[in-house]
Amino acid sequence: MDKNTIIGFVLIAVLVVGFMWYSKPSPAELALQQHIQDSTFAAQNKKTNDSLQAAINTAKRDTNQIKTQAGIFSAGALGTEQFTVVENDVLKAIFSNKGGRLKSVELKGYKTFTGKNVMLSGAPDDNMAYVVNGTNNAQVLTSTFYFPQVRVDSANGTKTVSFTLPSSAGQTITHQYIIKNGSYMIDWNIVLDGANSLLPQGMFNFQWQLHPLQHERTASYERLQTNVCFEEGNDFNYISAKNTHKFELPIQWVGVVQQFFNTTVISKNNFSAGDVQWQRKSDTTNVLGDVSITMQQKIGLNPTATIPLQLYFGPNEYHILQNQAPDMDKMVNLGRDMYSFVRPINKYIIMPVFNFFGSIVSNFGWAILFLTLFIRLVTSPLTYSSYLSGAKMKVLRPELDAIKKKLGADQQAFAVEQMKLFKEAGVNPLGGCIPALLQIPIFFALYSFFNSNISLRGVHFLWAQDLSSADTFIHFNSDVWLIGDHIGLFTLTAIITSFLISLYNMNNTPAQGPNAAAMKYMPYIFPFVLFFVFNKLPSALTWYYTVSNIITLAIQFVIQTYIIDHTKILAQIDVKRKAPKKQSKFQDRYTQMLEAQKKVQDLKNKGQQGKK
Repeated sequence: MDKNTIIGFVLIAVLVVGFMWYSKPSPAELALQQHIQDSTFAAQNKKTNDSLQAAINTAKRDTNQIKTQAGIFSAGALGTEQFTVVENDVLKAIFSNKGGRLKSVELKGYKTFTGKNVMLSGAPDDNMAYVVNGTNNAQVLTSTFYFPQVRVDSANGTKTVSFTLPSSAGQTITHQYIIKNGSYMIDWNIVLDGANSLLPQGMFNFQWQLHPLQHERTASYERLQTNVCFEEGNDFNYISAKNTHKFELPIQWVGVVQQFFNTTVISKNNFSAGDVQWQRKSDTTNVLGDVSITMQQKIGLNPTATIPLQLYFGPNEYHILQNQAPDMDKMVNLGRDMYSFVRPINKYIIMPVFNFFGSIVSNFGWAILFLTLFIRLVTSPLTYSSYLSGAKMKVLRPELDAIKKKLGADQQAFAVEQMKLFKEAGVNPLGGCIPALLQIPIFFALYSFFNSNISLRGVHFLWAQDLSSADTFIHFNSDVWLIGDHIGLFTLTAIITSFLISLYNMNNTPAQGPNAAAMKYMPYIFPFVLFFVFNKLPSALTWYYTVSNIITLAIQFVIQTYIIDHTKILAQIDVKRKAPKKQSKFQDRYTQMLEAQKKVQDLKNKGQQGKK
């Protein structure tokens, strides 16, 4: 480092030190700065103290107001919400001291689509309470009070949780919950000491708000399966599309029912009146709907009263619900309203057979396959009869073609001659419709059964992750109109096999008559329509339909190729033609109708020719 560089660094250092010394404030300036800081701090501190004092004053006023409103229950007016958790082997019940109520129930044996345990109730706005008299007969909901006394007892596998709220006038409200091992039912006994002064006009006014949450993979489909069921006047009923219902007969129980779970309030002494407000959600949240239920029960003016209720938080499992309350098993939708005729089919045939196969195979997907084989075996006599009718019509095709060529465009004349030919040959033209007609009640029965069968929930089979919901082969980022956000592979297999069946039937059935032109498009139209219906259905149902279609194709091929002898059928038709004819009343009327229509058409044609 040279001499000039050293001198330069020294000068810079002197300048920096001089600037810092010159910039140092004088004692007077320091005192002024300290005075300003002290004044600012004092002002801020006063403002803070004033705000704090105002908040304290407001809190005192609010506290006094709350205590005043609580009246005789001022001891429970203020507090901190605390939870008490009680478990058995199937559920975990979470109780809150605020309202002394059952806040939510966690089911240990069932998972949501996210992998967490199913939680029933527990939404922020859920509430279960009733009205009591406060000071000057001011009516207050019990959910606003903190029950200060909590006690948990356990004996012989039964656990009891008791919440007690005393009043300054000597009355007490006690909520006693009894949980038995292995049970989804919780007994709730409301014990009122001083009931004649607590209940407005001796009436127990119960209020229940519930917002069921999504548990299944597709919220939109689960919403469609969610409704409110109830037992009114010893008769099961429900509301789904309607938004309101007013009870006019005694109410045994009311339940909010999701696709596979329900939350139900049961009154051992029956509610006498009430109403339901129900609104299904249509947004993208995980809330399925909003339910508000009010019910009343006349208790009387006795000094003490016990109101025995029960709360069911559990699965829609048919055999479990059978043992809870009358008709609760009807929450499992095995057929309702216009489809109620399929309930006996499900109850006495489909369900026992499916449960039998389910008990001997490792996966319910194979149980569905065996169930399908069973159904096709039972219906095989009718199936064979229909295929035989189709084979007869195929044998008659050359004669029908000749009649068509002879009569040309005269469709009514062709219809008359076709019926005469069928009559001579002993052919029932409606015989081929029997399998299709038979499929209708079976399909509706299985639609109800697979939609409500909780044993299929979460079951993996082949590429389907859950047999109780639609499988996803192609997934879209958003909903596509009429399709949804996915395309299911089982949907495609069901549609393709339906298309093959339609083609096979068209090739083996003569397309004659006035609808011949339209009929040739049916193999394409029917599967196309089915696609939009099947794509939203549970994969259990589309898997069944696929298996059923494959069996149908195999049966048709075997019967048409190896069992039915067309030469023999033609010989039998010749014998029928020579035998005396006995036509059914339907055929008689149908033939007469066709002949009458032909005569009318002939008269019209002659009139038109006369004008010319």
